[in-house]
Amino acid sequence: MDKRKIILDCDPGHDDAVAIMMSAIHPKIDLLGITIVAGNQTLEKTTRNALNVCQYLNIDTKVYSGCSLPMVRDKQVIADDIHGETGLDGPVFDTLTRKAEDKHAVNYIIDTLMESDGDITLVPTGPLTNIAMAMRMEPRIVDKIQEIVLMGGAYQLGNVTPAAEFNILADAEAAHVVFTSGRPVVMMGLDLTRQALCYPSIVERMEKIDTKAAHLFADLMRFFGQQQKKVFGWEGGPLHDPTCIAYLIDPSVIEVKPMYTEVEIRSEKCYGRTLCDYFNITKEEPNSLVAVKLDNEKFWDIVEECIKLYN
Repeated sequence: MDKRKIILDCDPGHDDAVAIMMSAIHPKIDLLGITIVAGNQTLEKTTRNALNVCQYLNIDTKVYSGCSLPMVRDKQVIADDIHGETGLDGPVFDTLTRKAEDKHAVNYIIDTLMESDGDITLVPTGPLTNIAMAMRMEPRIVDKIQEIVLMGGAYQLGNVTPAAEFNILADAEAAHVVFTSGRPVVMMGLDLTRQALCYPSIVERMEKIDTKAAHLFADLMRFFGQQQKKVFGWEGGPLHDPTCIAYLIDPSVIEVKPMYTEVEIRSEKCYGRTLCDYFNITKEEPNSLVAVKLDNEKFWDIVEECIKLYN
């Protein structure tokens, strides 16, 4: 079986934690490294969260800490209303002994891509700062990227402002760099991820598997679902980031539509909006595949399959 080589760039975050869980264990994925960016919480906290998940699940993939601020703006946006004070509230972890690597995440991305045969997919599930900085620091890596499968944006409704989704708003200039890079982009936006609501019945289904991964999933999703209900009124939290991993495992789980996508970086009211040309009004050549429909049953089967692979 050919494994898909990926670098997971994330900002854990409850849904990022599940993405780590899935990508580290599935036989179709070769998780080369985990790079961390500030986003759902500060860089110190998102790095700690990734290390805690890896230690708890005995994942030996190396973790690299990256950018703590956006490329241009001087203020970091966090999502403590959703993810809590630690960025991963809910689970209780043992004393952390794992450490991040000394190498900066951006340098790791550059070095790994430059040494590759052009067969590595980047999977950013947080703000795109690390990816964009790597592209700007070493432009030769761009042609080495097989594909970018990201969670971010929306062609309809935002979740931080009426116009913008969190990951893109957190560093819209970085997102602009990525969407104009010329590399294939698959965008898992809110339009898709809001179809992946983790209802209490799903939590119970996974918890019955009775592995460490199953219990971690349940602890994560109970807190996450509770906060999502407080803020948005959802009965279940949308499992945003794992949609990227599910797509890489089985692309048939998600229907995508080619669109030309631009990122708004100049507007005061609409900063961070992904302008996806759903009807091809501009007649521009599509630069992205935008996710539009989830096979819900197949998606949760993939999540369950990954959880069952842990002892």
